[in-house]
Amino acid sequence: MLQILSIIFWGFLTTSSIALFPVAIAVWALTALFDRRLVVLHLFTCFWASLYTWLNPAWPVHIEGREKIRRDEAYVMVANHLSLLDILVLFRLFIHYKWVSKIENFRIPFIGWNMSLNRYIKLRRGDRASVVRMMKACHATLAAGNSIMMFPEGTRSPNGRMRRFKPGAFELALNTRRPILPIVIRGTSEALPKRGFVLRGRHPIRVDILDELPYDSFSDETVEGLTERVRSVIASHLGEKPAPPTVT
Repeated sequence: MLQILSIIFWGFLTTSSIALFPVAIAVWALTALFDRRLVVLHLFTCFWASLYTWLNPAWPVHIEGREKIRRDEAYVMVANHLSLLDILVLFRLFIHYKWVSKIENFRIPFIGWNMSLNRYIKLRRGDRASVVRMMKACHATLAAGNSIMMFPEGTRSPNGRMRRFKPGAFELALNTRRPILPIVIRGTSEALPKRGFVLRGRHPIRVDILDELPYDSFSDETVEGLTERVRSVIASHLGEKPAPPTVT
């Protein structure tokens, strides 16, 4: 039964993406001249992505702390990463931001094309030149008033526990003097694990928006110290122990 439901879900995702991408193009064409940050297009993308959890009773999503988000602020937003579902779930916030995502995602027909249309930021993992380009694009994006959304683990956790955080998001926050907004996701790894495309029955999903960290609260910290501090904040909220110190 779960396999049949999974086929139905992925079939709906495919057919709806084919149908909705032309709508995204129309939204872009009608708004891009006066909406330079593509806020309207991103909100349409939030609606598109949210369909897959709204219409799936097996994935009830609860968001806590939405009122903490200042919509006129440009944040460096960071979240733990458990599953492909994390992306769909974070679109449920319906706030404006630009994703930082691996370049392979931009090659997915319709969905990836829409990511390019939104001017989300590409990253080729393991490529230093691509990291430099990504950081430069993030600086410009924040300066234009857009928040950035990143998964500092870099890839999904294989076992539900957080991996070490990469320092890029925190270097960015320090260099641009932007506040950090930590976000905690629970339940997506049980609903759709990292390896496999078969849905796993009903699993409630929860997103907690934590208190923002103003720039003044970390301006004197090193990148390494800030990276571990934010990871510890999210780990504490998840009930996990801090990461062991790195052996050098």
